Amino acid sequence: MLIPTTPPTIHWTHQGQAQQALWRSESGASAPRRVETADDTLAADTAYRMACEGTGLLWQGDFQNARHLLQALMRRVDKKPRKAAAKASQKLATATAAEAFHLHRQAQAQRARVLASVLIPLEGDYSIALRRAPDWRQACTEAWGPATGARSVATLRELLGLVGAHEWRKKGVEIPALGAPPLNRIHPHYGVFSPVRGEYVGLVAAAPLPGKALAFDIGVGTGVLSAVLARRGVQRVVATDQDPRALACARENLQRLQLLDRVELQQADLFPSGRAPLVVCNPPWVPARANSPIEHAVYDEGSRMLKGFLAGLSAHLEPGGEGWLILSDMAEHLGLRPREQLLAWIAEAGLVVRGRNDVKPVHAKAADAQDALHAARAAEVTSLWRLAAA
Repeated sequence: MLIPTTPPTIHWTHQGQAQQALWRSESGASAPRRVETADDTLAADTAYRMACEGTGLLWQGDFQNARHLLQALMRRVDKKPRKAAAKASQKLATATAAEAFHLHRQAQAQRARVLASVLIPLEGDYSIALRRAPDWRQACTEAWGPATGARSVATLRELLGLVGAHEWRKKGVEIPALGAPPLNRIHPHYGVFSPVRGEYVGLVAAAPLPGKALAFDIGVGTGVLSAVLARRGVQRVVATDQDPRALACARENLQRLQLLDRVELQQADLFPSGRAPLVVCNPPWVPARANSPIEHAVYDEGSRMLKGFLAGLSAHLEPGGEGWLILSDMAEHLGLRPREQLLAWIAEAGLVVRGRNDVKPVHAKAADAQDALHAARAAEVTSLWRLAAA
């Protein structure tokens, strides 16, 4: 029996009156314990001090000034005092790759907490009743579902993320492996990992198919790999995901690409029933704890999905079939999972490596020497491991 949960609420006082509203946080963050109303008279230095103390600033002034305040907070949080910056640099210089990664994530989390202090009130239809406020109702509806009529509060930073995702959803991401326009774009939904790093898609588009009758796509996401397999002539694809958002996103994309009649979508954790000559999986690449639900597409704590895929693969392969594991070696360069561990898991699962296709990623951070993880990003290689039952 499911026990209904009470939606979280946020509480504050305005003009002597106690107020409350639903608290919305896709990151899973709790509502700030202390909330103060704020407007255009609030100085940025004061706001920064309050944000560092954990106070939420519920905006009552001009909306565009709230955006200016967020930018001011960003400048302050990114500009460390010289002594603190020197100490942080020294600590990073002597840290192992794994330590540097965890320090980087700690700094990111602290930065996110400070920047999440600017709060925006939303009316029951997701409109924002502030001066010069934009109409973001459609973006909110896409992310949260239809409005219920209840007032709510969200961080300005998260709202900006919703709008950014809404624009990506409208524009889409061009996937050369899907052919010529207009049927070659994937439109990611909010909270579903976007295939902006197309090198792994290219690997799936180029590897020799062991058969074209059936394929399983484990962790369908936007549906991009299912679409590539269908375009390559695979007659039927069974694609799984445990996230309803991903399944809805994949369904919409496959329908737009006129491929939905070739792909069956199932809500499942890892494998569907049965066996296939080809089983494809692109798990999260970094074995670390996700700080928010959205990060589960990037971080796989304890390599749960990777190990689950390897352990169950042999039982879902037809004789002579292949499992394609798409994986970056970023975890190896960060000291989080050595290559020997991956090879041991493959062997323990009764699998052998038939071949491996590699590609060097091309993205801006790999060339950014100022990036905290530059060394690992510059050395990264993405691989398609062709696995078979021993």
